[in-house]
Amino acid sequence: MMLVMGTVYANAIAQNNTTWHGKQCAVVLTYDDALNVDLDNAIPVLDSLGFKATFYLSGYSGTLNTRLNDWRAVAANGHELGNHTLFHPCTGSLPGRGFVTPDYDLNNYSVRRMTDEITMTNAVLKAIDGKTKRTFAYPCGDTKIHDTAYIDPVKNQFVAARGTQPEMPAIDKVDLYYVGCYAINGQTGDELINLVKQAMEKHALLVFLFHGVGGGHSLNVSLPAHSRLLHFLP
Repeated sequence: MMLVMGTVYANAIAQNNTTWHGKQCAVVLTYDDALNVDLDNAIPVLDSLGFKATFYLSGYSGTLNTRLNDWRAVAANGHELGNHTLFHPCTGSLPGRGFVTPDYDLNNYSVRRMTDEITMTNAVLKAIDGKTKRTFAYPCGDTKIHDTAYIDPVKNQFVAARGTQPEMPAIDKVDLYYVGCYAINGQTGDELINLVKQAMEKHALLVFLFHGVGGGHSLNVSLPAHSRLLHFLP
């Protein structure tokens, strides 16, 4: 069973047993960073199977300018455009964060600056899809500026928020403002399907986080593996 990220909220509230609308688990497909390969590689196979996914877009992304009409069509076809902030700031002092520039280092942000940029990104997305309800994804999974959780002042703008910690929570254990996920990088189709089978056994929520699909990013899933997963889900 595949659910758009934005429906996790409604389903988690509505269900009071161990299943998701009678299904063994819920699988959510999310794609980060508004990449060309989202539009060229992921969307066609999703649409061919009738699946809806969440695409987390940052306002600075070049594809929002160069392929704006494509993103508008994606939203019109029922996919969610999620908020991934205006400039995708991350905490640069953590290991493996050499790509973070001082201008967009969360250590140099105030909560006000962050929430203003999140609010502006919502305005941009609303101009594209006309919607007022959507979900949020923490860039790099970072939830705090120093010791302060920056989501608190803007919680009312979102129905849920996705983190990056790997987990498969039961339906009554979902933290709607830090939904875990499995970040995919190089796994085979069988490995992806095994995650789904684990979620089925646990009657759990499984969220996939994709970046590159058949290229386009250093974090990548091959086209065959991505296709094999999606064709397993029905």
